[in-house]
Amino acid sequence: MPDFLGHAENPLREEEWARLNETVIQVARRTLVARRILDLYGPLGAGVQSVPDDEYTGVSEGAVDIVGERDTAAVFTDVRRFKTIPIVYKDFLLHWRDIETARIHNMPLDVSAAAGAAALCAQMEDELVFYGAPKLGHEGLMNATGRNTVPLGDWSASGGGYNAMVEATRKLNEAGHYGPYAVILSPRLYSLLHRIFEKTGVLEIETIRQLASDGVYQSNRLRGDSGVVVSTGRENMDLAVGVDMVTAYLGATKMNHPFRVLETVMLRIKHPDSICTLEGGSATAGRK
Repeated sequence: MPDFLGHAENPLREEEWARLNETVIQVARRTLVARRILDLYGPLGAGVQSVPDDEYTGVSEGAVDIVGERDTAAVFTDVRRFKTIPIVYKDFLLHWRDIETARIHNMPLDVSAAAGAAALCAQMEDELVFYGAPKLGHEGLMNATGRNTVPLGDWSASGGGYNAMVEATRKLNEAGHYGPYAVILSPRLYSLLHRIFEKTGVLEIETIRQLASDGVYQSNRLRGDSGVVVSTGRENMDLAVGVDMVTAYLGATKMNHPFRVLETVMLRIKHPDSICTLEGGSATAGRK
């Protein structure tokens, strides 16, 4: 943990500070969705403000022979940019009377405010991964230039979701990305997959998991009826982490104690064509 996060005037005792940080970490792990499909690059440290954001194009095969004399195209970046890692954060307040009450009555410190801040911070990280930060020049999975797209189609009937996934994985396969695949859907689309798939006696989502072996997830950050299928792996994308989610003390204000949950993270998309978004209208447009 960086030194600046453990302020010398921190009003919390060691066990109270540990409880607060443990709560923040637990809530983050439970709330974060995009990290379930992304490899992490880091943590790099609080002093790392920018990282290379490389992009690779094209796919060429490896070689096999007896003496290794066959020429192959080396894997190297086609485009290199350096981008600043954004800070994701949310503040919360602990009242000095609450701290004193917990100590006088030998009760655990109530860290509900920290849990709420951690949940909001985690949701903002997912927002950054899915839609980027346009003002900062960052793209996300849902709006990356060069990504594949397929029509959402009509999910009102059994098999509609499965057909969309088949088309998405087909496009990724044709682009040279052979999986494993992962799927993230908006909550309504995710709920529509919990029905029997045709006459198989199996839920439609279980059939889709055979195509997407790295998981099928839902996220409330996805807007409307939408989803994304990705070919996972750090060769295609990763999440650069400077400081992983931690709590910092900001110094006493009017006898109360403000804290900040923060992290520095940035999505790096190396192969935009390893992403396929599901787009176009309502999933139940054909329903009467």
